[in-house]
Amino acid sequence: MEISVAGRLEVCITTADVGKRVSVRRLSEPGVTEGIFTDTVGVLTSWNAGVLLITRKSGETVRIAESSLVAGKVVPAAPARRRGPAASYEELARVSARAWRPLESERLGEWELRAAVQRARGAGPSEAVPGRPAGFTRRANSVLPLGDPGLPLDEALDAVRRWYGERGLPAYVQTATGAEGTQELLCAELERRGWVREVTAGLWIGALAPVADRVEAEGVVLTREADEAWLARYQRKGVSEVALQVLGSGPSVWFASVPGEEGAAPAAIGRCVVDGRWAGFAAVEVDPEQRRRGLATTVMAALAHRALEEGASAAWLQVEDDNAAARALYGGMGFGPHHSYHHYREPGAGAP
Repeated sequence: MEISVAGRLEVCITTADVGKRVSVRRLSEPGVTEGIFTDTVGVLTSWNAGVLLITRKSGETVRIAESSLVAGKVVPAAPARRRGPAASYEELARVSARAWRPLESERLGEWELRAAVQRARGAGPSEAVPGRPAGFTRRANSVLPLGDPGLPLDEALDAVRRWYGERGLPAYVQTATGAEGTQELLCAELERRGWVREVTAGLWIGALAPVADRVEAEGVVLTREADEAWLARYQRKGVSEVALQVLGSGPSVWFASVPGEEGAAPAAIGRCVVDGRWAGFAAVEVDPEQRRRGLATTVMAALAHRALEEGASAAWLQVEDDNAAARALYGGMGFGPHHSYHHYREPGAGAP
């Protein structure tokens, strides 16, 4: 906290600091017994009518009454990770987007509008067939806003809603928080306009070689396509032809399977997309009856070996905040959080 030369706490932030990372101390809410002060660190996303909104690294927005402030200051960006690869948010956003390629995309300034739809030749927009957009993946069916859309925000969002509406899809915007260059201000503006945050997950990164070195990856079958056996273990049943195209998209895609008993689905599966120095892991799933036997580690080791052979050195993956088992597994492999990402659905559109 900011302390004056006289030893008093001071509020050294103003409305001019909106958009900056701050640390504030405020009087605790009535009834709180653990201490008289509460500290909050995050990006100051607004300061209006005596109320501050601060967005934490997780994307959570905290409302603070100006009258409750006892100290505050602007603080530097969060320190860089001390282990694993160095990476910017923009680099990781582009790499992860290429791992789930849309069938159709369009530029709106520096925003990319992405959709997994297909049309018969000569068909109009109303005849677009969605590729199970929300049930399969929002990542290939959402806007990636990595800069200026070239329009005022309200006009840009109207254009986004029209574009997705023409394709029979709800409009989604993917945002991120918690790293330098992420979009806390955009998150706050979307929430102010009634957009609904449906998904929050973490993008984690780590060095690739330690993943490959963890176990001898024997008995793992690697293929370039998701065959029927692989899909039999995949949790998203009834995958459409469009979804299969998205699943198989990416610069260099590999699918891994640990065979199960004869006639049964594989005991474990995984997917990896190699893109330059990065290897992205996804769809790591294990037969519930065969968990805690190291099969997920074996699958990832096999995929990591192949990615190393193709020249990759770093790895990324996405994990939901409430998946404690996955977070423990990946943390033990040397992965750690880089940023959180969120999907916001347009107001008035029912959840699919």
